[in-house]
Amino acid sequence: MSAARWSTTSHGQTTDTSPGELSALGEHLDVCSAASGRLFGLRCQAQKLHGFLAPRLISTLVVVALLVALVWAWH
Repeated sequence: MSAARWSTTSHGQTTDTSPGELSALGEHLDVCSAASGRLFGLRCQAQKLHGFLAPRLISTLVVVALLVALVWAWH
């Protein structure tokens, strides 16, 4: 079974956009439009924070535990 490959040549066929391609493009634009709503910036920042903290899970937990211990010791 061969995988579909992108080709920029028309192989002797028309170079117009097919209805299926236009439909797929419309669906993609709808998804992109919905993804850039009011909370888009917040989601981006959350992804950045997750990307930073996830590989450092143990270190993050140790820092949080130390901060909690310091706050508890001050009371």
